[in-house]
Amino acid sequence: MTLFFKAISASLIFITACSAAEDKASPAVDWSAATIEDAVASEFRTDEEKSRDVWRHPVETLNFFEIQPSDTVVEIWPGGGWYSNILVPYLATGNGQLIAAHWDVENLEGEQRDRLGKVISDYMAHYDSSASLTGIVSLSTFSATTDMLAEPNSVDAVLTFRNLHNWMAGDYAAKFFDDAYAALRPGGVLGIVEHRLPSSEEQNPRATSGYVHEDFVRSLAAAAGFEAAGESEINANPDDTADHPFGVWTLPPVSRSSDRDGNTPDGFDPAQYLAIGESDRMTMKFVKPLASDSTD
Repeated sequence: MTLFFKAISASLIFITACSAAEDKASPAVDWSAATIEDAVASEFRTDEEKSRDVWRHPVETLNFFEIQPSDTVVEIWPGGGWYSNILVPYLATGNGQLIAAHWDVENLEGEQRDRLGKVISDYMAHYDSSASLTGIVSLSTFSATTDMLAEPNSVDAVLTFRNLHNWMAGDYAAKFFDDAYAALRPGGVLGIVEHRLPSSEEQNPRATSGYVHEDFVRSLAAAAGFEAAGESEINANPDDTADHPFGVWTLPPVSRSSDRDGNTPDGFDPAQYLAIGESDRMTMKFVKPLASDSTD
């Protein structure tokens, strides 16, 4: 199994468990005048999802990315839908649209293809079960070999949360920035949340720990043509040193306690990592320049 697919599998254990727990009809809710705060607090989200708000700060994060209810938003690799379950009801208030760019399952094989395919089908069924949200979500794909995320110059925002390290592992992180740039309208926003590697630590090009340098993100964004538009400490956790036996996956929500061979280091104390909480994260905003040519 490649490093890239090992990294994905670590996340999928958590995503699949959440999907199974959420396999129920969505409540009937009138979203005609909902705010981001309403969407975050709504019964459309599970208690398990809400329990992570203290670490993920969805209201502050989406406000920082300037998401409006009339926007067309691409969320890349939304997984089981933690952020989508906020975005979809919110976008429904203003006739906005969410394009969910999931894994490219057609180019996977065997058990992984079946497992990821079920995550995607469950994801869509969740929204289709709510009449007030029908038609808000459409599907796209993103991988090393996929084509466009969306029609060129057509979307208001491209968002991704804690995924860049996976694309570094697969050696196509630069493609993410290029594809996002192509899809965004001039003036559109690219929003990134990612596990943050301290600048004093050496960046592994494949991000094997799951942590990424902010300068690495800045450089790839600039190379794709983006302009920096702001950085926030909304999702910072000063207790996270980024130095853990099993990388970022040592921390919640994965809380790994052994390697893939079942070995646990001597003296390993899971409570120590639970006390740290979820990872320290960068929150970065970039824009496609207004003067950008549509042929870029």
